[in-house]
Amino acid sequence: MPEHEPTTPILHITERALWDAARERGSYAWSTRGRTLQEEGFIHCSTRAQLPRVAAFLYGSYDGPDELVVLVVDPARLDASLKYEAPEPGGEEFPHVYGAIPVGAVVDVEVWTG
Repeated sequence: MPEHEPTTPILHITERALWDAARERGSYAWSTRGRTLQEEGFIHCSTRAQLPRVAAFLYGSYDGPDELVVLVVDPARLDASLKYEAPEPGGEEFPHVYGAIPVGAVVDVEVWTG
């Protein structure tokens, strides 16, 4: 497994309403579009380079009433473990957070414009 710089932010794309609700609760617990952390076991994230492909895959046909935002997460502020894993052996590795993301670990929120 390649080394990943622990200070490089990881990203998670989501709907604004889900992020707003997380801010009220103090943590974010959605794994991916339509799936919670509890259902999936971890939160799917991406690197900056992976984000356009991930967004297209998950939200390419999105026409919801809410805007999409990208949570910029500082790995050093996570309470849960962060693992870079491939969906299949030898495949591209993606960052997975094995627990809720504390609101304080989100250092920026960007509007996704595609």
